[in-house]
Amino acid sequence: MKIIIAGAKAIGSHLAKFLSRNNYDITLIDEDEERLNDLSGDYDLMTIHASPSSIKAMKDAEVKDCDLYIGVTLNEDLNINCCIIAKALGAKKTVAKINNDEFLNHEMVALFNKLGIDSLIYPEGLAAHDIINGLKMSWVRLRWDVHEGALIMLGIKLRETCEILNQPLKDLCKPETPYHIVAIKRGGETIIPRGDDVLKIYDVVYFMTTRNYIPYIRKIVGKEHYVDVKNVMIMGGGETALKASLLLPEYMNAKIIEIDEKRCEYINEVINNKNIMVINGDGRDIPLLIEEAIKNTQAFVALTGNAETNILACLTAKRMGVRKTVAMVENLDYVSMAESLDIGTIINRRAIAASHIYQMLLDSDTENTRFLMNANADVVEFTAQEGSKITKKKVYELGLPYGMTIGGLVRNGEGMLVSGGSQIQAGDTVVVYCHDINIEKIERLFK
Repeated sequence: MKIIIAGAKAIGSHLAKFLSRNNYDITLIDEDEERLNDLSGDYDLMTIHASPSSIKAMKDAEVKDCDLYIGVTLNEDLNINCCIIAKALGAKKTVAKINNDEFLNHEMVALFNKLGIDSLIYPEGLAAHDIINGLKMSWVRLRWDVHEGALIMLGIKLRETCEILNQPLKDLCKPETPYHIVAIKRGGETIIPRGDDVLKIYDVVYFMTTRNYIPYIRKIVGKEHYVDVKNVMIMGGGETALKASLLLPEYMNAKIIEIDEKRCEYINEVINNKNIMVINGDGRDIPLLIEEAIKNTQAFVALTGNAETNILACLTAKRMGVRKTVAMVENLDYVSMAESLDIGTIINRRAIAASHIYQMLLDSDTENTRFLMNANADVVEFTAQEGSKITKKKVYELGLPYGMTIGGLVRNGEGMLVSGGSQIQAGDTVVVYCHDINIEKIERLFK
C-alpha cells in the first residue's frame, strides 16, 4: 500500500514511525530538511524536501498511484488544499487534519467529500471524547466501546485488592467466564496472554466484556470502593479542555483553571454552563488548589501545552487525595515516564489521531481500529468473509499466529465473547488484538 504524508511535525512523524513497522510504502513531504533526515535515517521511508502543496513534489511522490494521501501539517488550509489537489491528481483516498470543528457538521463534511476529501481528523475533539469516557468510569485507565457498544474494552491497573491475581488464565478464563483478557502491559513489556500466564499486581490489563458485566469486572479487580467522578478540576483552558467541557455529563461539575485572563473570558462565553466555573489562575499554585476545594475533587485533568507541567500537576493532585488524574502528554518520550509514575490516564493527541487515520489504511472489510499507545498493541475489527480461513475451524484449531488473540465477536448486533471452542461464521464482526505482528497477515485470515 502506497501512502503519502504531507507534514513531518507531530502527527506526521508519529504516523511515519507507526506505519513503517507494517512495511507500507511511505513518502513523507515537508519543508524541514533536518527533520526529514532524522526520520529517513531511522525508518524505512522516502522523504521529499519541498512544500507539501508543490505539484512537482506530489508528482515526484507518484501521487497518481497513492492509496492514501494524509495532510497533517500545522496549517489547516494547507492540509485541505493539498488533499483536494492530491485527489485531483489520482490519490484514491485523502484525509486532512483540521483545527476547526465547524467543518465536522454534516453539510460541511458532504461539501468536503465533493471536493475530494474523504475524511477529516480533528485531534482536539477526539482527545476530548477519550477524556470524558475516562471520567465516566473513574476506576479504569481506558474504555473503548467496540461496534457501538456491543462489546466493551476496559484497560485497568491491578492493585492489592484485585481478586484474580497470580492465577493461570486457563483457570480464570473459561468458556462461561463473562470476560476475556486480551492484553497485559507489565512494565515496558506487552503480553498477548496464553493459558499459563498469570496476572500480577500493577499490571495494566485489557478486558473484553459486554456492557451488563461491567459491574462484575469492577468487583473482581477490587475497584468497587472507587468513588464516581462528580467534581472535576481542569488545568489549562486550551481547545482540548474547551471541547471536553462541552461534552461533560450533566451530573458532573467542573472548574477550569486558566492563566490567561482573555482566554478565561472566551471560555465563559462559549460554555455558558452553570455547572462549569472558569478561574483565572495558575493550576500549579497549591494554595489556589486548596482554596478551590481540590480535596472534594474526584478527578484532576491537566491539559496545558507542557507535558512536564501536566505530569507534575497530576502527581501533586494525587498527593492531595485526588484518585483519578488525566495528563495530556504530547511528547511520546515522556509517556513511559508518566506511566512509571502512576499518573493515571495519558492523553496523546497525535497517537489518537494516528489511530483514526490508521483505520483508513485497511481494507473496507475492516470496520474499526485503534492503536493502544500504552500497550503498544492494535485492536482491529474484521468482518469474516464467506469461505475465509477464519470460518473453517474452531478457534483453537486455527493455529493463530503468535502475538494475536481474538477478544470477541458481534453477530446480528449482539456481542459475544470468544473461547477456544467458538466457531466464527461468515458475516461476524471479529475483534482482534495483536502486538508485534503485521496486520495485513491477520487480514488474510478473514478474506
